Amino acid sequence: MKTPDHKKQTILAALNEGEFISGQELGEQLGISRAAIAKHIAALQEMGVDIFRVNGRGYKLNYSLPLIHQSKLNTLWQQQFQSECPIEYHAIIDSTNSELMRRLQDKQNMGSGHVLVAEMQQAGRGRRGRVWQSPFGANLYYSYYWQFDAGMQAAMGLSIAVGLAVYDALKVLYGISVELKWPNDIYLNQQKLAGILVELEGQVEGPCHLVIGIGLNICMPESASKHIDQAWTDLQTHLGQIDKNQLVVQLTHSLSERLAQYKESGLSEMVTEWNSLNAFKGDAVTLSTGQREWRGICEGIDMQGGLLLRQDGELKAFYGGEISLRKVIS
Repeated sequence: MKTPDHKKQTILAALNEGEFISGQELGEQLGISRAAIAKHIAALQEMGVDIFRVNGRGYKLNYSLPLIHQSKLNTLWQQQFQSECPIEYHAIIDSTNSELMRRLQDKQNMGSGHVLVAEMQQAGRGRRGRVWQSPFGANLYYSYYWQFDAGMQAAMGLSIAVGLAVYDALKVLYGISVELKWPNDIYLNQQKLAGILVELEGQVEGPCHLVIGIGLNICMPESASKHIDQAWTDLQTHLGQIDKNQLVVQLTHSLSERLAQYKESGLSEMVTEWNSLNAFKGDAVTLSTGQREWRGICEGIDMQGGLLLRQDGELKAFYGGEISLRKVIS
């Protein structure tokens, strides 16, 4: 049975070819009426997809979207790793992290390394309860499930390893070097490119389950960016058209490698590398919980992934949780 989301995805794939296509042609492809096509087009426009119509010619996208295709994911994964693809694709979802967390709570079996990606999130989440802007087709909304037997306490510095995995993937694919902002952001040219949200369920010192969410800006439309309260950028601005399928496959591979490294030796082999990529290295910064604030010079991270802040010549370590880090603007 073809779902409404499948029909929207088929319409977008046809429009993404870059030429005008009539409602009649789209209707014949999907076996539905032109009126039904018009309703799907209107729904896509409400989601923020910039589609226009010219009488006598049909519909056209104002720009091409880097869409994900399950078949392409499967083919790319099989070509590179000769194994079954662990990546599951959805056109529209409330939140990729929320969906994997629900599956954990429902005791559904998932193997470590299972990935969920979506074209749009209707309730995307960032840290500290923030909304993660998730317009249709524009960016990457990605979650990775991992079982970690050492427990939640030992997973304290995991966002450090995830940030390095994003760095690895972008370096391999595009030759660009991003910077990392503690505890969970990726910067490019001093602007936010991506964010990480790690959620845990399980025991403090026993087996635990982690859902690692990554939101990465690819071609963020201005209409969505007005809700973002900090300087941001996207990959397309710097690189042109992106193959999102290739990016998903490489990111999954890079993340699997960094998590294996973390499982084997924690952050011991990653601290120096992360510190070399520190976006706020040597800068005056403020740390805030919303109720309390600290100021100092950012000196990087320690072996547990805590932020090192120099205050009056003394080095102090601060650890994750609901902490916000900002550069002091002089």
